[in-house]
Amino acid sequence: MTGKSGLHVPLIAAGLMVLAGGSFAAVNVAIQTATMKLGMPSPSVVFWQYLAALACALPWLVRRGLGGLATSRPGLHAMRIVFAVVGVQLWGAGLASVPIWQAIALVMTSPFFVVVGARILLREEVGFARWAATVFGFAGAMVILEPWSDGFQMATLLPLCAAAFWAGASLLTKKLTASEPAETVTVYLLLLLTPVNLGLAVADGFVLPQGLGILAIAAAGFFTVLANYCLTLAYSRVDAAYIQPFDHLKLPLNVLFGWLAFHYAPSGPFWIGALIIVGASLYVMHDERGRTDRLGSSIKGEA
Repeated sequence: MTGKSGLHVPLIAAGLMVLAGGSFAAVNVAIQTATMKLGMPSPSVVFWQYLAALACALPWLVRRGLGGLATSRPGLHAMRIVFAVVGVQLWGAGLASVPIWQAIALVMTSPFFVVVGARILLREEVGFARWAATVFGFAGAMVILEPWSDGFQMATLLPLCAAAFWAGASLLTKKLTASEPAETVTVYLLLLLTPVNLGLAVADGFVLPQGLGILAIAAAGFFTVLANYCLTLAYSRVDAAYIQPFDHLKLPLNVLFGWLAFHYAPSGPFWIGALIIVGASLYVMHDERGRTDRLGSSIKGEA
């Protein structure tokens, strides 16, 4: 019985990661509908998105009471919100002008920003192979961006910048789930993001959603809650190195959703760049798992 249960946990975690990817794809379609198709300013869309998400999470908060918000790490929550706010604002602005397939491929450079941040901020040793994978990953992003072409726009850099800030938010999420329930981590994100996003929306010129915009915002809110909860729950059940490859399925899911909703068709260079990014990212994850295993063996040997 224990063996079956032990096998089911990673399978469930992988399923949660895929569900999170599909939910994020639905969020992206809803945001792009509100911004690119209906012309709403991205700061207002992001605010309404997370307000709707908070409304979806309120039943859990009411049921659990204030005890559900008990935390011993308020500083980490606050730091995570800083990274998340900048990330979601850049992402919303990017989706207002960049096709979904291009935006999601660029945001998948996040693991390479983690490598750079670990070296610069945490002073961790980074081997040649990992540096090479990081360089290849960013090279893949350049293939997708095509900064040398006449059609290049500065707005296409926004998803790349969002990836940098989400890399920091992801690291903090993993730290938090080591000591706190996934529900608490998710609700804190929504509670703290909403007032900050409101201030940014007011500064940009507050806009109320109307007609189809209301449906798009409601869908974005619901799938935002579902995606963040599934993602947090997946990270809390197994090692990040195991489930990270399943996160790459969000690329074909976003391509599919973008094609169904807007008839976007990726160009040839996109697939070349995407393969480079995915391959380099998988190598970074494989190397991370190897380093973790070696560290664990070393500690056991010393014991």
